[in-house]
Amino acid sequence: METTYATQAPDRQAVDAMPGATLLEFGTPWCGWCRGAQPAIATAMASHPKVRHLKVEDGSGRPLGRSYRVKLWPTLIFLRDGVEVSRLVRPDDAGSIAQALAAIDA
Repeated sequence: METTYATQAPDRQAVDAMPGATLLEFGTPWCGWCRGAQPAIATAMASHPKVRHLKVEDGSGRPLGRSYRVKLWPTLIFLRDGVEVSRLVRPDDAGSIAQALAAIDA
């Protein structure tokens, strides 16, 4: 599991081309909702070590977040071979995250 938000995000084409399972997490290090979700994300990710986790700092004018129409943080987007399978906005329990991870980690 990634623990630091990347300030330099990959471009959308690179994300769309990623093979396999990817969890794309949008947020910021100062966001209370984002900090509060970290234990649930860590718990869920522990059972899915092969899932790629991209933790991207989001904000006004950040093109990757805008391309996914992110409005609230944290937003978790679950991708399989670059295609969005599901998303969770402000998740508050490990169970819903684990269920979404299981759907992409086949």
